[in-house]
Amino acid sequence: MKLRIRTVFASVCAAFGLAAGTASAQMPEWEAKLYEAAKKEKEFTVYTAHYNTEEAANICAAFEKKYPGVKCNFVRTTAQVAFQRLNQDLQAKRPVASVFSSTDVSHYPALRKMGALMQYKPNNWDKMVDSLKEYSDPEHYSVTTAAALMLITYNTSLVSEADAPKNWPDLLDPKWKDKVSIGHPAFSGYVGTWVVLMRKLYGWEYFEKLEKNNPQIGRSVNDTVTMLNAKERWVAAGPEATTLMSRDKGNPLAVIYPTDGALLMVSPSSVLANAPSPNAGKLYIEFLLSKEAAETQVKNHALSVVKGVAVGPGKKPLEEIKVARPTADEIAKGIPEVKEKFRDTFGI
Repeated sequence: MKLRIRTVFASVCAAFGLAAGTASAQMPEWEAKLYEAAKKEKEFTVYTAHYNTEEAANICAAFEKKYPGVKCNFVRTTAQVAFQRLNQDLQAKRPVASVFSSTDVSHYPALRKMGALMQYKPNNWDKMVDSLKEYSDPEHYSVTTAAALMLITYNTSLVSEADAPKNWPDLLDPKWKDKVSIGHPAFSGYVGTWVVLMRKLYGWEYFEKLEKNNPQIGRSVNDTVTMLNAKERWVAAGPEATTLMSRDKGNPLAVIYPTDGALLMVSPSSVLANAPSPNAGKLYIEFLLSKEAAETQVKNHALSVVKGVAVGPGKKPLEEIKVARPTADEIAKGIPEVKEKFRDTFGI
């Protein structure tokens, strides 16, 4: 029996090695070398706020399918929790993550100043959608690897399409008192950027008026999806991708592209300077700029950061959507400011 077990194990290993070898043989030289080096490291961890847990798992599974023998671990949290966790690792000099993927772009200049980021220009750089390249670090300490929208969402069993808010100020209408859900800028990079945008467009009065509607405030922007599904709130400032993924599962949710502009969220990733698995980390960055990753992101209703990948069925192409986004400086300076003002206004 022991001989048979060893024989089966050997056959599995041989098949696995053949599959990995076949995949490597079809790669360009730079990718094959990086893959071989990553296999020696065996696994890596990414701290990510780019996706919800399901999306993060799908991305890791797609990576492992393309690169058998390299295990992709992920820790999915809100952006501020990921940043806090990374800083704790740095202070303790006990690195865990090889890749850091935050939705709060103000994290990257701070980490670069600390010497915590590795300079790395991906070989797949030219595959990135040209209009998104400007959001990467010009010296390649961080690179754009995710793009998505934040917009108005609602529960269709409680709100008709005709009655749904059409722009951001519509959420201030007294008819939505006790019916609005939002996230918190002290936790979510999405929400922090959204608050900076609303302040830029409408002044802080926007939030003073919103407070009178007594919104339910979660941590992550994804918490708004849970609130709508539970019917605890009827409308929300929420994420397009997670809302549409929930709709795909049969939940009564819909999105509105605000007439004054959906928030375009562009989020970078970095290989960390003290990465336990630097080659696997680089390979993951390359993967995020590949067709395979883009197709996985599109299936999850995110936007493709790679050229030539079509949007999913029933989804608007980006060029047909009015979008808005603060500048990088406005976000970097604005998020710390609005976190304090938000606490003062809403009391949490």
